[in-house]
Amino acid sequence: ERCSDDGEPTGTAGVPILGAIKGEELADVLCIVVRYFGGVKLGAGGLIRAYGSTARLVLRSAPTQTHIPKSTIRLSTRTANSGAVYAAAAKFGGVTSGECYNDRGELEVSITCDLEDENSLKEDIVDATRGGVLFVQ
Repeated sequence: ERCSDDGEPTGTAGVPILGAIKGEELADVLCIVVRYFGGVKLGAGGLIRAYGSTARLVLRSAPTQTHIPKSTIRLSTRTANSGAVYAAAAKFGGVTSGECYNDRGELEVSITCDLEDENSLKEDIVDATRGGVLFVQ
């Protein structure tokens, strides 16, 4: 994380804006506050309140998006295991794609799931197929 006072007295602009971002529990955010001097000197306390409250107002009214890291695994298994593979994918909210059968008649499929579920999904597939699966790159 980084913040800048960009010419304002130290700690009066960037820190309050960063505090507003943290207070709204946001990450991966860019927040720019532009202040035009209107002839009245606000002092350090006034600047802190002005920058912090402006940032909070904007952050609360701006649309937000939640990004969940994903992972895609590709595997190959006997056709008889296909039901177990699709059931495991569904259990972890995985999305299957690229299904095909190779020259040995084995199912090859890609499964995209939440990154945090990848290892559990792989373990579940290995258990369900009794080790009859090959994870390919």
